[in-house]
Amino acid sequence: MLNDMTLIAQISDLHIKAHGRLSYRHVDTQAALRRAIHHLNALRPRPDAVVITGDLVDFGRDDEYQTLQDLLSHLTLPFFLLAGNHDDRAALRRAFPGHDYVQTGEKINWSRRCGALNLIALDSTVPQQPQGELDSQQLHWLDEALTRQSKCPTLVMLHHPPFISGIGHMDRQCLQNPEALAAVLQRHPHVVRVLCGHIHRSMQTQFAGTLACSAPGVSHQVAFDLHENGPAHFVLEPPGYLLHRWHPLTGLVTHLCMIDAYDGPYPFYDENGLID
Repeated sequence: MLNDMTLIAQISDLHIKAHGRLSYRHVDTQAALRRAIHHLNALRPRPDAVVITGDLVDFGRDDEYQTLQDLLSHLTLPFFLLAGNHDDRAALRRAFPGHDYVQTGEKINWSRRCGALNLIALDSTVPQQPQGELDSQQLHWLDEALTRQSKCPTLVMLHHPPFISGIGHMDRQCLQNPEALAAVLQRHPHVVRVLCGHIHRSMQTQFAGTLACSAPGVSHQVAFDLHENGPAHFVLEPPGYLLHRWHPLTGLVTHLCMIDAYDGPYPFYDENGLID
C-alpha cells in the first residue's frame, strides 16, 4: 500500500525576514520556519515533496532570500517554490540557482511529476500589488500542460485564492479573474485539487468541478473576521500545513496538520476494551 501512495506536504506564507527582524514587529518567522522544518523532517511516512505556495519572504530582498535559503538547507525533503505577492522573481531566482524550474520565462510557471501526481504551479503575482491575476498566455500554457498529462491526477497551485473567503480585506486582494481559470480547469477533470496560500487560514470550497484548498500560515494567521469591512489584523493561532495523500484506491485526501507541540497520542482502548 505504501508503495502506491504519494504524499505532498504544503506549507505557505513564510514571510521570512533577515537579521533577526520580526514581521509586523511581533512574529519571529525564522523560528516558525525552523519549527516547521523540524516537524516535516520527522514525518513518517516521509512526504515525497514539500510545496511552498508563495510569500516566501516579506519584502523580496536579497538578504531575506539568503536567510530563506539557509533555513531551507535543513529541510531533508525535496521542495518546490512558488512566488507570492511579497516575492521578487529576480531575487528569488538569484537565491535558488539550482532550482531550474524557476529560472525560465518572465513568470515562474512550472510543471513537475512527483510520484503518481503531476504538480503545476502558476505565478499569479502582480508586481507591487497585493492582488493576483493570470494572463491569457499563462492560461493557454496551463491548458496545454493539462492536455499533455490528461491521464495523471494533477494538483494546480497558485498563491492567490480563486474564491471568496468572506474575510473582506483578503477578498479584495484575491485572484481577480477566477472565472478564466475555472474555464480552463473545467475541461480537465483530472485536476484533483487547486492549492493556494495568501489567506493564512485553512479553507476548502468547490471550484471549477474540483476542490480548492488554502493552507494556513507557517507563523501567523489572518484574524477570523467575516465582517466585510473588518480590520486587517493577524493572530498567533497555532500554525499548520496541509498534507495531501494520494492513493489509487481512495484518490486524494487532504489533512490539516498542526506544527506546534501538543499532548498525546493517548489510547482509546486498554485490556478491557474502550476506556471508560
